[in-house]
Amino acid sequence: MRKILMIFSALAVAALIIGITSDDAVAKKSDCVTIQAGVLLTSEGEVIVPGYDKWGYNYQARMFNGMYCDSYRDAVWCQPYKDVGLMMKWNDAWLSNKDCDNDGLLDRHYGNASYIGSGAWLTNHQWGSYEVDGKKCHWDYFTKIVAAPADATLVGGYWIAADGTEIGPAIWGSFATIQSVYNDPCAGDHGIEYLSPIGPGFGHIK
Repeated sequence: MRKILMIFSALAVAALIIGITSDDAVAKKSDCVTIQAGVLLTSEGEVIVPGYDKWGYNYQARMFNGMYCDSYRDAVWCQPYKDVGLMMKWNDAWLSNKDCDNDGLLDRHYGNASYIGSGAWLTNHQWGSYEVDGKKCHWDYFTKIVAAPADATLVGGYWIAADGTEIGPAIWGSFATIQSVYNDPCAGDHGIEYLSPIGPGFGHIK
């Protein structure tokens, strides 16, 4: 269940909450509209304000901190997972806190035709509990996801760097998982599930 949750929760930032476009022409910073201007909107037409909104999104700080279903505006389909906690953090390339292409929405992979080569990254941390034979079991899951570099190639479901080093398994086409950690003592799961040979850091993956 938690792997399915991870996929959907990251997409909440990438696609559901903000309808986003990019532009090939990079605007000067002085031309960009900030959240503080009070005119940028979510895809539901709500004005984005600094700080946390009622759902747990802080677009200015590029993070979400709340319950899993709140990342989807408490959607009906999500109710089986409403007790799952969720924290997400992302960088400017994943979802900016500015509008530099003047469409009234926050930008993503600005200045790039797609996420590939943009340097975008996301971290996703989830936690929850369940009962087995009257015993309460706690689990938590953490993963790091990066956009594939422009010179990387997709081979057998894995993104491979130009020098032949494995970056990580492909996810959502344009991204790779570079680290995943899962702990569930009741199920006997502890620690790292996957660690990219290229390393878990973000800075060297462009």
